[in-house]
Amino acid sequence: MPPAVRPRFARREPRGRQRWFCLLLFWAGLGVSLWFWWHNTPSGSVDGPGAELTEAGRITGLVAGYALLVQVLLMSRLGVLERRIGANDLLQWHRDIGGLLGAMVVAHVGLIVAGYARQAGVGIGSETWTVLSTFEDMVSAAVATGILLGIALLSVRVVRASVPYEVWYRIHLTSYAVLLLSYGHQFATGRDLAMEGPGRLYWIGLYLAVIAALIWGRLLAPLVLNLRHRLRVADVIAEGPGMFSVYIGGRRLDELQARAGQFFRWRFLAGGCWSQAHPFSLSAAPNAEWLRLTIKAVGGHTNQLYQVPIGTRVVAIGPSGVFTADRRTRQRALLIAGGSGIAPIRALLEDLPAGTIVIYRAASDEEVIFADELDWLAEQREAEIYYVTGSRDEPRTRRAMSPRGMRAMVPDVVRRDVYLCGPEGLVNATVKTLRRLHVPRRQIHLDPFEF
Repeated sequence: MPPAVRPRFARREPRGRQRWFCLLLFWAGLGVSLWFWWHNTPSGSVDGPGAELTEAGRITGLVAGYALLVQVLLMSRLGVLERRIGANDLLQWHRDIGGLLGAMVVAHVGLIVAGYARQAGVGIGSETWTVLSTFEDMVSAAVATGILLGIALLSVRVVRASVPYEVWYRIHLTSYAVLLLSYGHQFATGRDLAMEGPGRLYWIGLYLAVIAALIWGRLLAPLVLNLRHRLRVADVIAEGPGMFSVYIGGRRLDELQARAGQFFRWRFLAGGCWSQAHPFSLSAAPNAEWLRLTIKAVGGHTNQLYQVPIGTRVVAIGPSGVFTADRRTRQRALLIAGGSGIAPIRALLEDLPAGTIVIYRAASDEEVIFADELDWLAEQREAEIYYVTGSRDEPRTRRAMSPRGMRAMVPDVVRRDVYLCGPEGLVNATVKTLRRLHVPRRQIHLDPFEF
């Protein structure tokens, strides 16, 4: 096993406000999109039977088209978004906009068909067939709608929890086909996009910008990174029951610009593994010799990685995430990890100043990993480590993670930044506890598993 790297102190930087700027851009772009509808809608054009429904359908179609472009942008792996906004916020935005997109697509289809049916004086079923069989590019638009609704159903939390990550990942990739399938319909039958003028140029510009971000984030940037660093598997080490670490070697790793607490999306070019890229956090602060990721074997892909041969080429996309020491707002920090969430927490401990407190939650003593490293780091960094082990139903465990128990371990918790990583249940329960202790939201930094 490669030797442990001595900790280094983090350079404190001001907390960014890029997320607010991105939100402003989102609403401004949507406002411009709707302004073109207003500008291109002649006075009196909404009079007559079904006209109001048709215009409402056009509005919801514009909102759906804009939301689709934003969704693809959020999935583009663009470095400026991944490193500045962060995985947690991007995930939440993706969910929120996905809900908006699904609702607008359904409303658009229903309103347009109802409006045309009323204008023609025919039934909904008859008009639906007329639209599909006579309007240009409507079949591809119908397929795109079906894909979107299928992905929306798959993304429902209860359904998502029952689907293996590998299946969810492959189905989710079909969302890129929606962009291609809907393009022809939008520009062929959408009044604001089909007619020549600034509105059409605006939408063409949006498409080109999103496609450029997709090509750069998904293809060119990873190509440059991997040609420069030539990453390979250096070693695979068992850490505990169902847990193992993969050490990655390469060239010029000191130029990688990664931080403790960040993650990469890793693709191992070995048989049975090369077709999928999974996100894994660094479990040690990056250094010039190696990178380390620690994995919990929970499915077919992760089980295969434990057998990956030494020397296997690795393709990485990243670094991503803002779960880093430079995001803190206070001098001291509290790190809380659950299960395999200890991986980024252990790396962060190397980057935080003296006086840091770590609470490590595990189901049993046997499931605790990195105990020797954590104890050594605690001694070197003047940190404190609390191991909270046992079933969640045990009174001792519930008491330790309660507001009273947490205040006993961390009396000054309100004056600390809190970094929290673990399963969804632990994250949600701990956030509630912290809020009951009046820890400000801006001091709570999350790195959830669900991404």
